[in-house]
Amino acid sequence: MNPIMQAAAAFTEHQRRQREAFALTRLRDELLKHKVHAELRDNDSALMVHRPGGVGLPVWVFVGYGGAYYSWQSAEKRHPVSDLQGAAQVLADYVGR
Repeated sequence: MNPIMQAAAAFTEHQRRQREAFALTRLRDELLKHKVHAELRDNDSALMVHRPGGVGLPVWVFVGYGGAYYSWQSAEKRHPVSDLQGAAQVLADYVGR
């Protein structure tokens, strides 16, 4: 791969990571409306959603499937990124809020 192609690939990857981080940030902010605490982790590539009262392990949420879905529970659970409020409600219910 020539240097121009490498730079283009790196830029494309950077844009993808930024879109995913933005989607996770929006989900974190929406979860606050449901009184669910979450924080960005791992260079903004994952959202750690805490369970109420600190009981149990947190839930790790990622943006996957080409940026189309929030996913958790080893990608067994997912919700479209395009439905932010629905994703927050589903996650709030999932963690027991």
